[in-house]
Amino acid sequence: MSITVPLAFLALSPTARLMNRLFDNPFAGIHQMAWFDWAMLIPYFTVLIILSVYGLHRYDIIRTYFKHRKKATGEPTQRFDSLPPVTIQLPIYNERYVVERLIEEVVKIEYPKELLQIQVLDDSTDDTAPFAEALVERYHALGYPLEYHHRSNRHGFKAGALQEGLETATGEFVAIFDADFCPPADFLYRTIQHFADPQVGVVQTRWSYLNRDYNFLTEVEAMLLDGHFILEHGARSRAGYFFNFNGTAGILRKAMIADAGGWQHDTLTEDSDLSYRAQLKGWRFVYLPGLDCPSELPVEMHGFQVQQSRWAKGLTQVAVKLLPSILRADVPKRVKAEAFLHLTPNISYPLMVVVSALMLPVMIVRFYMGVWQMVAFDLPLIAASFWSISLFYVVAQRELYPKNWKRSILMLPMLIAVGVGLTIINTRAVLEALLGIQTAFARTPKYNLSDRQVNLEVKKYRRRSGWLPYAEILVGFYFVSMVVFAIQTSNFFAIPFLLLFVFGYWWAGFGTLYQEHQGRLRWLQQRKLELSRVS
Repeated sequence: MSITVPLAFLALSPTARLMNRLFDNPFAGIHQMAWFDWAMLIPYFTVLIILSVYGLHRYDIIRTYFKHRKKATGEPTQRFDSLPPVTIQLPIYNERYVVERLIEEVVKIEYPKELLQIQVLDDSTDDTAPFAEALVERYHALGYPLEYHHRSNRHGFKAGALQEGLETATGEFVAIFDADFCPPADFLYRTIQHFADPQVGVVQTRWSYLNRDYNFLTEVEAMLLDGHFILEHGARSRAGYFFNFNGTAGILRKAMIADAGGWQHDTLTEDSDLSYRAQLKGWRFVYLPGLDCPSELPVEMHGFQVQQSRWAKGLTQVAVKLLPSILRADVPKRVKAEAFLHLTPNISYPLMVVVSALMLPVMIVRFYMGVWQMVAFDLPLIAASFWSISLFYVVAQRELYPKNWKRSILMLPMLIAVGVGLTIINTRAVLEALLGIQTAFARTPKYNLSDRQVNLEVKKYRRRSGWLPYAEILVGFYFVSMVVFAIQTSNFFAIPFLLLFVFGYWWAGFGTLYQEHQGRLRWLQQRKLELSRVS
C-alpha cells in the first residue's frame, strides 16, 4: 500500500503531465506549472520560511551568548548585613518514589534553622500523603523546621499549592524544588546574597541530571535541556533580555511575587507567566550557570512527551496571555522581539505537520525541476531551519563539557528523531492553547532513578497513551512511502533525512506500545499470582 499510493498519485496528478513535458528538458519554464503544483509549493515554502526565522534565531542566540560570554554572573554585587528568613516550598503530587529522597536532601541545606521554614505542599491522592506526613513528623521531631500542608483538592494545581503556601510563609524569600530535585547543601548561601540588590526578584540555577546516562532518551533529553540552560539562559540573562524562572531550583523574592500579581493558574507554565509579569514590572532576574541542581529525567518516551506537551501548551498560553502587554510595554524593541521568539517557538510543531503532509506531493512536483533549485531555494532554508539545530546543541555541549563534547555529534540523529517524536502531541498542545481549551496539569512520573536500570513495569504513575502511538505509527508509514518514492526517483540525498522521520515516529509509537504491553503482561502475572494465593 505504501508503494502504490504515491505511484497512483503521481500518475493522475497534473504534475505527471508536467514531468512528461520536462522529461527531455528538466529546465523547462516554471510558468508551465499547473495550479495544483503552485498550491503545493506556495504553502510548503511559506512554512519553511517561517521555520527558518526560528532557525536563524538559534544562530542569533549563539552569537549573543558569545558576545556577552565574559560578563560575570556568579558573584553578588551587594551583601546582606544579616541573613534574611527563607521559606523552602516543596510542591508534590503522588510522588511516592521520590518524596523521601527530596526531604532527605532538603534538610541538608545549610542555613540557620531559626531563619528557615520548609513547607511540604502535598496535593497527593494516593498513599504518598500519609507517607509524606510521617516523614515530616519524623524530621520535625529531630528539630528540622518542616511543615506539612495537605489540600483535599487540586485547585490551581501547582500554582494553587504555591499560592496557598505563601499565605503562611514566614520567609522574605521563597526557594522552590520539585519532587525529583536534589538541591546542593550550599544552595541558599550561594543564592541569597544576590537579593541584597533590591531590584533582584529571582535567582535561577542550572539543572543537572541524576540519570543522564540511563538510556539514549535521557541522554538526548539532557542535551535538549543543556541547550536551554547554557545558551538560551546564558545569552538572555547576560544581554539584559527577559528570561524565565523554570519553576524549580530557584529562589524568588516574596514581595516580587505579590507585586507581579501572585501565582496564577490560567496557564500550564505558571513559572513563565509569573516571570514575564514580574519583568514587565521592572524586576531583575539573575541566572547562575555555575550552580547546578541535580534532577531526574523521564526515562520513557510517553512520559517525556507528556512533559514536553505541557511545556509547549503552557508557553503558548503565556504568549496568548502576555504578548499584547509585552508589545505595548516601554521596553527596547530588541527585548520585545526576543520575548516574542522565546514564547512562540512551539508554533513550529503544527507547521511541521503541514510540512510533513506536503512533503510527498512537493517531492513529486519538483521531480524534474533541476538541481539548481536545490541550491537556490532548499539549501538556504535547510541551513536556517535544520543546521541551526545541530550547531545549537553541539555548541552547548562543547561549552558544558569541553573535554568530551564530541559524543554529542554522534547523538544528533537521535536528538532530531526525538524531536520528530514530539510533533503530534505538541501540535495538539499548541492548538489547544490557541483555541483556549483548558486541560488538567499532567505531572511527569518520577521513579527515584539514577543511572541504574530498573523494572519500570512494576512502577505506578505510568500514563496511558491512548490514540497517540497509533497516529505516530501511521505517520511513520507515510514517510516510508516517501522513502520508497525517493529510491524510485534516485533522490538518494533525501533518504537519510526521511529515515530520521520514520525512526522518530516509530520510536515514539512502537516504543510506547511495547512498554504498555509489557505493563499489561506484568499486571496479568501479578493478578494470577494473587488469585492463586487466594485459592
